[in-house]
Amino acid sequence: MKKQVLIASALVSLLSLGAGAALAQNIAIVNGKAVPKARMDTLSLQFQSTGRPITPEVQEQMRQHLIALEVFTQEADKLGLSSSDEFKAQMELARQTVLANQLIKDFESKNAVTDELLKAEYDKFAAANGGKEIKARHILVDKEADAAAIIASLKKGGKFEEIAKKRSKDTGSGAKGGDLDWANPSSYVPEFSAALLALKKGQLTDKAVKTQFGFHIIRVDDVRDIKLPAFDEVKPQIADQMKQDKRGSYQRDLLGKAKVE
Repeated sequence: MKKQVLIASALVSLLSLGAGAALAQNIAIVNGKAVPKARMDTLSLQFQSTGRPITPEVQEQMRQHLIALEVFTQEADKLGLSSSDEFKAQMELARQTVLANQLIKDFESKNAVTDELLKAEYDKFAAANGGKEIKARHILVDKEADAAAIIASLKKGGKFEEIAKKRSKDTGSGAKGGDLDWANPSSYVPEFSAALLALKKGQLTDKAVKTQFGFHIIRVDDVRDIKLPAFDEVKPQIADQMKQDKRGSYQRDLLGKAKVE
């Protein structure tokens, strides 16, 4: 009798262990069918990608959501909806979408953007955007003769700001007395840029500078070294851009090789 009690106790213990293992692998059993914990893990990863924390309340909401999905899909299966052409077409589209996303993740994991690549990209950016930036003003007119008359007037003491407001074709800067604010000379058309670089602080062009827009009278108000953001400040943005560029190049390469009829 004592031996039978021990056996029964051992069986109860084994059953309890089995139930515990099942619960560890599944978040619920719905109508006898398991809802695996892997679904919760996948949903959690998707939620975390939005940057929001998974609180106990959110976790329970996700659990209830997955249980509801299981209930609804079981009912849909009973009704034979999974055999419809519409369902099959949507499933194929979903399959392709998921696989395409997995392809990109696989590519990115094998082509990681390293710190060395990021620093090299930053150095290239710094070389292209470093140097000096200039705070200048200009007056834009259609005719060279008008520009010459304005330069003569300025040399006699005329107010640059007042003339710009009255005469400049560039109404945007003209309303501000011709002010173009701080800018890298390379941001302007070549003729304008060359004229800027030839002037010193406080200097005015002796002759009008011709560009595709007309004739410019230019004055340099100030010059300063360009202050670029530190590498660590822009590292995340550079990483995002490089990932996008790599991903885009990979996708374009695949599309280019595909035979589409």
